[in-house]
Formats: sequence, structure tokens, C-alpha cells
Amino acid sequence: MRKVLDILFSFKITLVLLAILAVGAGVATFIENDFGTSSARVLVYNNIWYETILVLTTVNLIGIILKFKMWKHPPRFIFHLSFVIILIGAGVTRYMGYEGIIHIREGVTENRMISLEPYLQINIKQEDGSYYKEYPLELTALGSNNFSHTIKFNNKELIVKYKDFMYAKKGRDDMSILTVDVVLNGQTKAIKLPGKRGMEGFPKVEDFGDTIVTLEYGSKVLELPFSIKLRDFQLDRYPGSMAPSSYASEVTVIKNDGKEYDYRIFMNRTLHEGNFLFFQSSYDQDEQGTVLSVNNDPGKWPTYLGYFLLTLGLILNLFDKKSRFWKLTKYVSSKNVTAAFLAACFIFAGSPQGLQAQEQTTNTTTNTHGLDFEKTKNDMLAYLENYQSSSKATAEKFSKIVVQSNGGRMKPLNTLDYEIVNKLTGKSSMFGMNADQIVLGMLTRPEIWRNVKMIKIKTPKLKKVLGIEESRNYIAFSEVFDKEGRYILAQEAQNASMAKPNERGTFEREIIKLDEKLNISYLVYNGNLFNMFPSQNLDDNNRWYNPLEAINTFKGDNQVAIESLIRGFISSTVNENWDLSNSFIDMIIQYQEKVGSEVIPPKSQIENEILFNKLSIFPKLTIAYMILGLIILIVAFIVVFNPKIQPKKTTFVFFIILAILFALHTFGMGFRWIISGHAPWSDTYESLLYISWSAVFAAVIFFRKSLLALSAGVIVAGIFMFTAHLTSIDPQITNLVPVLKSYWLTIHVSVLTASYGFFGLSAILGFMSLIMFIFRKNRPHLNETIKHITAINEISLIIGLSAITIGNFLGGVWANESWGRYWGWDPKETWAYVSIVIYALVVHLRFIKSLNTPFTLSVASLLAFSTILMTYFGVNFYLSGMHSYATGDPVPIPMWVYYVTATVFVTIALAYKNRDIKDTISDT
Repeated sequence: MRKVLDILFSFKITLVLLAILAVGAGVATFIENDFGTSSARVLVYNNIWYETILVLTTVNLIGIILKFKMWKHPPRFIFHLSFVIILIGAGVTRYMGYEGIIHIREGVTENRMISLEPYLQINIKQEDGSYYKEYPLELTALGSNNFSHTIKFNNKELIVKYKDFMYAKKGRDDMSILTVDVVLNGQTKAIKLPGKRGMEGFPKVEDFGDTIVTLEYGSKVLELPFSIKLRDFQLDRYPGSMAPSSYASEVTVIKNDGKEYDYRIFMNRTLHEGNFLFFQSSYDQDEQGTVLSVNNDPGKWPTYLGYFLLTLGLILNLFDKKSRFWKLTKYVSSKNVTAAFLAACFIFAGSPQGLQAQEQTTNTTTNTHGLDFEKTKNDMLAYLENYQSSSKATAEKFSKIVVQSNGGRMKPLNTLDYEIVNKLTGKSSMFGMNADQIVLGMLTRPEIWRNVKMIKIKTPKLKKVLGIEESRNYIAFSEVFDKEGRYILAQEAQNASMAKPNERGTFEREIIKLDEKLNISYLVYNGNLFNMFPSQNLDDNNRWYNPLEAINTFKGDNQVAIESLIRGFISSTVNENWDLSNSFIDMIIQYQEKVGSEVIPPKSQIENEILFNKLSIFPKLTIAYMILGLIILIVAFIVVFNPKIQPKKTTFVFFIILAILFALHTFGMGFRWIISGHAPWSDTYESLLYISWSAVFAAVIFFRKSLLALSAGVIVAGIFMFTAHLTSIDPQITNLVPVLKSYWLTIHVSVLTASYGFFGLSAILGFMSLIMFIFRKNRPHLNETIKHITAINEISLIIGLSAITIGNFLGGVWANESWGRYWGWDPKETWAYVSIVIYALVVHLRFIKSLNTPFTLSVASLLAFSTILMTYFGVNFYLSGMHSYATGDPVPIPMWVYYVTATVFVTIALAYKNRDIKDTISDT
């Protein structure tokens, strides 16, 4: 027995159990994506094998707590005990709680809900009475669903056996069909049961002579111990759009004892009644009814206690002088390892968005309107030369006009101009003109600007199709139309858009991008993107109209005034009467302030956003981080391989420069927060900026005495910043959907996402260590450097693991406060859980003697980062779910992913032969 307990309570078993939990959950996300949520639940999450592993993990953890008398180290004891409490709370919720949906129309009182868990319901009727049986029945589209139920009644037996299950793609349980064989009185009938997801199901009635059998499959109706009346449903939209800003249900809770109270349910405000939680889930299209999700959760308080103890224990552990974290920091601080940064006076000298166009803008290959080519060319040259210098002041005034986005966000025209020009050209300026001048010209003189080569293309095949030189990087709008005005790429664009994303090659993707750019150009030439005129009609949700819409929609004097403004502004700008143009712009702004006063931002906010656009902080920082990180890395390896070099003064200068960059990054994040009105980590672009910030934060604050650690932090920041500015990621500021308007979300995302920076730093440090392993033969001085970098790596892992764990469970609190449940096995949640488990495994490898080596930790920290990449990128683009951007067809995996993966494994293989460094940092 003693031997069994020693094995069960060993760290080897801990690592094995953690690995099984991680792999099982990760595989389940792919099962869910391809075969539906039910399949993932049946095969993994709710399966006895996975629950057994969770129980064994809990038992193992309790045994280790007792075996090592963790109560002697309170922080360590608290956060390990918290996992036991959380797992117990999860078990209570799993076996005693249930979820459902309640639909209520305005003025209606309802006390019935439908369960989320599917059931097989069997009702037997005879002359002398009826019999009812129900069986929880979640089916899988992958694997076996065999079941057989026998119901005995009046000396008879009714047998219901599984025959077939037709799975509805994407988990539409209400469209799945279960076929069963029903056997009674020696007679067998095959009955098809459509899945049910509503109060009114699809019962199947079969006559067996003296017995009537009714069967249903799907959700069942449950009665609440109280009633809810919907007094009013309220939906607010962002100005001028259909996008919801918030929606709420004004309800009255009526208890069985006659007592009642009113409550307002909306996103991030849940109704609590006993163990029941009601949260705003959806609503009827006619806005006369609400859909509330319901959760009966008796395990809430044990779980919340576990969350609290977890956060407390992990934070205290970072300040416990007996902890592994403190031993490592003490070891690192005792070593005199060079930390150096090269001077970077060139950082802000140039930005790719401020370059001049590399090509002449006046040559065109077509003349689609029958104009004399040379005359058109000369007119365009004269116009552009004069326009470049004379339009600056008017363009600056023009940029301060407020426009309304399709999503309802009010922003200066300057922001829209930057978005348009960046989309078309890949730059923020061109031909010596800023974005405001370019867009002003496109709007007022489209007959000239359609011939200006400013639309970027890259693919040689596409250039060949268009009949242009392969050396050219830009085309004019007019070059994609023939003499009759027909779109040359019409057929190619249609074929490319119809192809599945994973079947599109470079040529198809480039055509789709070009097609989008041409559409944007067309909308600019016609003024359709500029929603700048508010209506005096109070019933249109403060919608603003573009110039043509305003002329055609407004009535009476208002229409006359707007038409005069538009025509006067266009005419004066075309004639280059800039003073008169400025006057018309002033009148447009005055009109906006008067008629659109309810939604127009203050002038200070407009000026702040224009300043933010002009500063262009993040693109410049991207260049700075990429170049600086590379140079520091080179210098770091020079120092490592030549330990006689001790550039202490240079080190200080480098640190100051990085601190300045970090301060600018922090300023930029704060400035964006002020402009957007929400925390700057609410979309893909912002979260990438934040991960970069956290990587530099880790380097500057925690590891400033190590040159390699500093270079790793800057490289991570540069990589993520570069990714943020790829063309497929939209940097524009947008309004938040209702569920994201939560302070819990701000805390959850900030802590969770910050951990990615620390994990990225660990991955780069692991890779650097492996490089040194390759070259350590006959270089004994590298051993100390490797151990030092490994210690920093482990410190970063501990901080990252603490942050991702706290952040993930804070996300559970947010989810519970927002929609009444703290865990739903959504792919994003699941992969965050997988990341936590994998990194917990990595930091506990040291408890296995044979794995307690710098080489093992370096490899593990490098490979473990793949779970973060899967959590952040993979789920977003390859798995469907509440947090994802996937739409069914996965986008192709970029080739660089294969190259990086191959490089990583080749490096590990080369480092393996020199892996033996016996001396490690002890816990004692």
C-alpha cells in the first residue's frame, strides 16, 4: 500500500496527469470544431476517463501537499490548496447544477425554461394509466452512440435501442436526427427523432395497439420555483448604425409566496435568484422579446473561494523569500552579466509611412474616357505640382470634419483619411502629400486621381494579367478598366472570391485585396465613405449621411442648404480658391455642431485623435524594436563568446534608450485608451501592442542586468509589433460590443495578455540557450552564461504562469458576472487552460531529477510557447467559437510557420549532443 501511495503522490504522476489533461482538452477543441460541441463533451469533457484524470489529479495534489508539508510555506500551500477547492467546486457544479434558456415576450409572465442538456423522453399511455421515463442523452458524431433502455410496465417491456444519428454541422442540435428502434409486443419500429431546442418540440407518436408511445429527443421543459415577467425590452444602438451598444430586459421576479421585485438585466449585470443566475443572451428580431440564459450553480461559492485563494497565494509567492522565485532572483542578481543596448539615434529618423513614392505618378497605360493622352498627362502634372504646395492648409482644416463610421463611431476625417490611404498604398503619405491632401484630392478631382498610380500590388502574375511592367509596384484606378469601361479582372475576382480560403493561392489573395482597394477608391471618388451630415430627423438614431445621401434624403430648406454647402465646397476646391473652400469647411463644421450636437465629440477629443494619428507612435516603435533587438542580440553574443569585453558605460546608455522607448510605448497605449474610451487591448491589433508592451516591461523591470534577456524582450516586442502591422490586421479604433463593456474584462485581459510577453521572452531565452549549447564544446565559460539565462528563463516562466493563471480565473469571474457561467469549454478558454497546464508542467520538471537540467528547461520553454500561439492565433483563425474569427473554412497556414518550426527542431537536435550541464540551481 505504501508503494502505491508513493507512486500516486509522486511528481512523475503529476506530470503524466497534467500532460493527459492538456492533450485531451486540446484534441477536444478540434473534435468540437469538426463534429460539434456534443461530440467534444461526450468524448472528452464529460467522459468518465477525463473526469477520472481530474479526480486523480486532485488526489495527487492533496497527497503532495501532505507529503511535503506545504503548510509550512503558507503562499505555496494557499495556491496549491486553491486548485483542490476549485476542482471540488467544479465537481459540485458539474453534477448538481444545470443550464437552460428562457424566452419571454413583453408583457408575458413565464416560469418555464428549456434545458441545454439533451434528453430522450419516453411517454407510455394505456387505458389504465401513463408512464414516463427520461434519460440524459448527449450524442457524438464521432464514434459509437450505442444505448438500450428497457422500461417495464404492466408486465410488459418497452425497449428503445440506438440505431443511427445524423449529425448537423456546427452543432445545430435542433437539426440533428436520432433514429431509434422501439420494440414492444414483439413489434419493432424505427423512429426518427428530430433534435428539439424550444418549448414546442417534435414528438413522435407510435401506436402499438393497446399502447401509445411518444418519444422526444432534445431539450426538455423545466419549471422554475418562481416566475419572471418581462415588462420592457430595451435596445440601444450606436449612432447611425444597426450595431447594438447595449440591450436590457426590465423584468419583475414573482415568487411563489406572492412577493415580487423589479430588476434590470443587461450585459455584465446578471440577475441572481437563489442558485439561479439569469443573464442577457439574445433578443427577438422585432425587439419585443428577450432570451435569457439560465444557470443553476450550487458550486459558485466554493469556486469563488478557490479563485480568491489562488490569486492570494500566487501573489504572496512572488514576495515569499523562501520561494523558488526569490532563490532564482537572488542567484541572477548575484551574477555580473553584461546588460547593454546600442545607441539608437536613428530610430525615429524615418518611417515606412513617411516615404515618397518610388514611382512616377504621371504615366498611365490607358485612356478610358477618350481624352488626349498627352494633354491629360500635362494637366495632371500641373495640377499635382500646384496642389501639393497649395492645399496643405485646407486639407488640415478638412481633416477636422467629423464623420460617422458604419459601426457608429464618431471620429475626425483625418482618421478615415489615414485608413483609406494606408489601405490603398500601404503608407500614410505619398507624393510629398499627407493622407488628408490625397483624400481631399480624390474626392474633389476624381477625374485626375483615377489616373494616379497609388494602388499597391505585388504579385507578378497579377501584373502580367494587367499588362504592366513587373518592376512597377503601383497601378492607377483607371488601369483595371478597358476602353469601354469594363472591369478587366471581373472574372478573376469572382473566381477568387468563390474559392475556399485554404485553396486560395498568392494570386487569388492578391486579386481579392486589389478588388477591395478598387472598391474603396470608387467609394472615395463618389463620396460614399464620408458620413458627415447629421439629419434633423430625430427618428433615425442620430444617423449621419454622406453628401449624395444628404442631397437625396433631406427635405426643404435643410436640403437646399446642404446641397449649397456641398457644391460650393467642391467648386471652390476644384478652382483652388482655398479661402472660399475654408469658409465652406467652417460652415460644414458649424452645421455638424448644431444639428449633431447629441453625438459629436468635443473639439479636444478630435484634436487628440488627429495628434495621435500624426505621431504614428506604434509603426515607428516597430522599426525601433526590430532593429534594436537585432543589434543587441549581435552585441550580446559577441560579449558571451568574448567574456573579456565589459562595456559597462554602453550598458547604461542602452538601458536608458530602452527605458525611453518603453515610456513612449506606454504613452501611446494610454493615448489610445483616452481616444477610444476603452482599455487598449480589446481587439487583435491592440492586444498585440499590449503583448509587446508586456515583453519590454519584463525586460526593463525584471531583467535589465542581462544583455541576452534584454535583447530577447526587445525581439519579442518587435515580432508582435510587426505582426500587429500586417495588412490583414485592422488597426482602426472601433466601438465595443455590449458584452465587452466590463471592468472585469479590462482586468482579465490585461493580466492574461501580459503573461504572453513573459512566455515569449522565455521562448526566446530558451532558443538563445540552445544556440549556446551548440557552441559550448571547448568553451567552458558558456556554462555559467547558460545557467544564468536559464535562471532568468525560469523567473519569467513563474511570473508568466502566475499572470496567466490569475488572468484566466479572473476571466471566469467576468464570464459569471456577464453571462452567468464561468466556464463553457469554448476553444479560447480551453486553450488558455491547456497553456496553464503545460506551463505548470514545465515549471515542475525540476522535481524529476533526470529532467532538472538547463537543456530540458530551454527546450520545454521554447516548445510550450506553441500553446500560446495556438491560444492567440490558432483559435482565432482555425477554430470556431465565441472568441474566434473563424467562419468555417480555415485560412492557409503561412509558409514561415513551417520554416520556423523546422528551425526550432533542427536547433534542438544540434544542441542535444552538448546538453549535459549537471550543476543546477538548488531549492535549498
